[in-house]
Amino acid sequence: MFKFSTNALWLLLLIATGFTYWLGESGQLTHASMVPVFLIFGFSFFKGAAVIMDFMALRHAPVLWRNMLLGWLVFVTSMILLAYWIGLR
Repeated sequence: MFKFSTNALWLLLLIATGFTYWLGESGQLTHASMVPVFLIFGFSFFKGAAVIMDFMALRHAPVLWRNMLLGWLVFVTSMILLAYWIGLR
């Protein structure tokens, strides 16, 4: 991940939040396609990783703590995507 200043990262997170809100409210999810869902969760994963690494100051923390939180983020995101995919069937 690139190293941004705190203000620039906050602005990127704000833009990503606006984009995911627009994508969710635009009606693109009604087509039962996984593409917008993957976009939303991709942006959400980026936002979560940015918060973990920069705002929680784990970028320079021991690898175990970083990997535990990033692993939790991967697990939760994967389980939500799996539940959505199963619900489509």
